[in-house]
Amino acid sequence: MGIIKAVNLIFDYIRHDDEENKDEINHALRGVSLDIAEGSFVAVLGHNGSGKSTLAKLMNGILLPTEGTIYISNMSTSDEEHLWNVRKTAGMVFQNPDNQIIGNVVEEDVGFGPENMGVPTKEIWERVDESLEAVGMTAYRLQSPNKLSGGQKQRVAIAGVMAMKPRCIVLDEPTAMLDPNGRREVIRTVRELNRQEGITVLLITHYMEEVIDADRVVVMDGGHVVMDGTPKEVFSHVKELKQYSLDVPQVTELADELRAEGLALPEGILTIDELADSLAGILNGEKAWQSK
Repeated sequence: MGIIKAVNLIFDYIRHDDEENKDEINHALRGVSLDIAEGSFVAVLGHNGSGKSTLAKLMNGILLPTEGTIYISNMSTSDEEHLWNVRKTAGMVFQNPDNQIIGNVVEEDVGFGPENMGVPTKEIWERVDESLEAVGMTAYRLQSPNKLSGGQKQRVAIAGVMAMKPRCIVLDEPTAMLDPNGRREVIRTVRELNRQEGITVLLITHYMEEVIDADRVVVMDGGHVVMDGTPKEVFSHVKELKQYSLDVPQVTELADELRAEGLALPEGILTIDELADSLAGILNGEKAWQSK
């Protein structure tokens, strides 16, 4: 079993009328099963209403499943006895960093989590130092979070989660409110944490460019997992992704259109360098044929 395992997850949002009778049921998740290996970087894609954010909240015990079970390091999130350890194991970073930054000074905010866990003072400051360095925010430790950019705030939020020493970080659309530069800052930070610290990352997003370096991509639609594979495997299905109201990286779409025009390009091209190398290979092949 991986560090995160979902077994036939079902979650319903239930609205009640004035008399507390069930008025409306929205089926957000319908039988989702996943097994996520420790140390991996997994991206979950889906349009609005696909169920991806609901899945993220279930992984931290913010929501509890209507049916099915989700395990974090073999602990069921529905078991109240284990809920504290579940949340220590799987830290959560939300869309809006202002919703989870509470300190007046950056270093105080980062130390808030471990302080509430009862970590000794000396170790708290060691964790603060390590976490700020890991996200590249040491130079801002004495500043007010209010003076930071959106991307910097989100990195402080990630540092605050890291200071609690989780084995996994679940990021629920952490770049949705950021400009392109802020998005790049945050995704670069997350990738480095995964590669250098070995922290399992589950990234919920709808930006295709953020997932091309992931180990695995899960696509959700209508509360179901509809695709699951490596980025190259998933982005080989351009037309199918568009049916799920998802875009693909621009270079991937260009390569798909060129292939439709008859160029012998491989499927699942993800970067400009891959496309350039493939086109160069075709061009060199034609030159070699013409010289014969």
